[in-house]
Amino acid sequence: MLKPLFFALPLLLLSNQSWSQPGKQMSTNPINYPATRLAPNSGDTLHGTWVADPYRWLEDDMSAETADWVKRQNEVTQAWLSKVPFRSAIAKRYEEVYNFAKVSAPRRVGDLFFQYRNSGLQNQSVIYVRKGIDGEDKVFIDPNAIDPNGTTSINLSGASSDDRYMVVNIQRAGSDWQEFELWDLSTMSKLDDKLEWVKFSGASWYKDGFFYSRFPEVKEGSKLSTASLGQMVYYHKVGTPQSADVLVYTDPANPNRYVGVGVTEGEEFATLYISTGTDGFEQYYHDLRTDGLPTQGTQWVALQQGFDQKTSIVDYDHTRDRLLVRTDVNAPNYRLVAVDPKKPEQAHWVDVLPHKDFLLESAGLCGGQLFAEYLKDVTTRIYRYAPDGSNEREIKLPGLGSAGGFGGKRKDTYAFYSFTNFTDPGTIYKYDIASGTSEIFFRPELKFDPDQFETKQVFYPSKDGTKVPMFIVHKKGLKLDGTNPTLLYAYGGFNISLSPSFSTSRIIMLEQGNVFALANLRGGGEYGEAWHEAGMKEKKQNVFDDFIAAAEYLIREKYTSSAKLGIQGGSNGGLLVGAVMTQRPELFKVAFPAVGVLDMLRFQKFSAGFGWTPEYGNADNSPEELAYLKAYSPLHNVKSGTAYPATLVMTADHDDRVVPAHSFKFISAVQAAHKGPNPVLIRVDVNAGHGAGKPTSKIIEEQADVWSFFWKNVGFTPKY
Repeated sequence: MLKPLFFALPLLLLSNQSWSQPGKQMSTNPINYPATRLAPNSGDTLHGTWVADPYRWLEDDMSAETADWVKRQNEVTQAWLSKVPFRSAIAKRYEEVYNFAKVSAPRRVGDLFFQYRNSGLQNQSVIYVRKGIDGEDKVFIDPNAIDPNGTTSINLSGASSDDRYMVVNIQRAGSDWQEFELWDLSTMSKLDDKLEWVKFSGASWYKDGFFYSRFPEVKEGSKLSTASLGQMVYYHKVGTPQSADVLVYTDPANPNRYVGVGVTEGEEFATLYISTGTDGFEQYYHDLRTDGLPTQGTQWVALQQGFDQKTSIVDYDHTRDRLLVRTDVNAPNYRLVAVDPKKPEQAHWVDVLPHKDFLLESAGLCGGQLFAEYLKDVTTRIYRYAPDGSNEREIKLPGLGSAGGFGGKRKDTYAFYSFTNFTDPGTIYKYDIASGTSEIFFRPELKFDPDQFETKQVFYPSKDGTKVPMFIVHKKGLKLDGTNPTLLYAYGGFNISLSPSFSTSRIIMLEQGNVFALANLRGGGEYGEAWHEAGMKEKKQNVFDDFIAAAEYLIREKYTSSAKLGIQGGSNGGLLVGAVMTQRPELFKVAFPAVGVLDMLRFQKFSAGFGWTPEYGNADNSPEELAYLKAYSPLHNVKSGTAYPATLVMTADHDDRVVPAHSFKFISAVQAAHKGPNPVLIRVDVNAGHGAGKPTSKIIEEQADVWSFFWKNVGFTPKY
């Protein structure tokens, strides 16, 4: 089922800020930052309050002036990084660690099995296909051959029910825009079908075509920041031009809504998803068996209306003619219910997996069995049931960590799943449904000894006394003397759970005796909807308080000190870092706000930003929403004469999710206001986007810069 993106941007209220001209820094700062033009009369009057916005001109991502500003900022940043003596050694070591074979779990389409494989340092993973699970691998599509620069990512979307056709999704330079191509798997050849203006969409097959979501055509040369409005659902028939596609659903009266259609495995039902953004959605269905292809004007059956709950059709139990539905109605940790398609009212819902005191993340049928993934204290538990929810059996995992998979079709006899944690790069297992046993299908090998490290989970008190979980990873035998360079990472939003996962980038720091900490803040999904809602809208400050308390815990317990502590987060996590570094600048030595939402008063005006208003609110709506957004908006809380942490803002010139103007405006404000010797810089990646599909070469360059900046500023020299 389609789900929209989940990221936001903050806007800074500048009425109480004293502005100075960048480039004329105080003598204590040796960096001559590029001059950034001020437009002192630029801004808005919101609910009677004037909000200055002197760097608004940087929102024009197509202008020559903005391009020149980016060029000058990158030159200053690269000049600073080039003086770090161990930068090249970091890049070399990271390349060594990153150079291991990476393989995805197989995806079965008929008797064909598709896998993504990367030999180690290929910019993009190659898609291979084999006939039979033990067949010989052959290249299906190699993105590296199509784009030698490595900035084009290619992924498989939906396969037709007869296993003949596959939709292939192409994204260029990290953009959210997708192109769909169609392949005939019987001949392994690409067809002429080509679909454009697709975004946030999968491909759901029905008969000889598929449903997909698209936007109106965007004029050539339009800004990245142009709002995406008017998403529609179409049906495309194989062998026809896009102009002949059938309009299935549109809502011109509500152009900011996201829409998508899915189809059950046996093509019994189409499911319609309508959302105002990233929290809550409406769910409808349509009986394809009796009513055929839906078109604009079709009356869909409502399963849930309104946007204050999350109820989604996850599967269809064809043996009992009932829909399986995951819902948070009367269940903040979610439950799985069975719904009679002829009686969809809540009064007729029957529990299959009742509400538990820990989170039901997902559920679905495979091989005649029901598999459910739960999250308990931020680590995965997998249970297997009969389709009616009886005969519960836990599938034993290798340890505490994160697992996922168990997807498949009704007649499958086995399934695949993966397991990872902070020191396991991700092992793929083959699970035999009849015997209930697992065997290793693929285990990666890399130059790293996981036995040298330990992971612990602690629960620390936040400002209001709420207990917040945090994972801490380090070498065994670490001395708690307050001198260890430590990186604290978090996200805290959009119902997203951060469970243990492997990162080769973190290995670079851990093997040097550093500490990595992951805090599971409110606003995330780790403990269901109650945890999520405690960090939304007017309660967003709870998220920042949780993060600040995590830093204070690490210092109090002598893992580190303020002089050795760095913080990092991306997207909504970039907002997190921007907010806490402006609220408590003395608490941290280094800050990495990446692709962040940093202008909380205007985020809703760009790209897909309006979709984040259910999470953040909207300053245009009321004085109350303006007030709480202004209170933490990173851009609007930069204060002149403040000593900020060493800051490396990170963004990309093709990010059309969280547009780079957020980062451009924020660093301009910080450079103008900053006092002291800490460098405050921006790194703008070229021909890259929000992060998905980033080529290996860019990843290596970026991580070498991150650790160079971190270690230089905390006064640590790596041993290479």
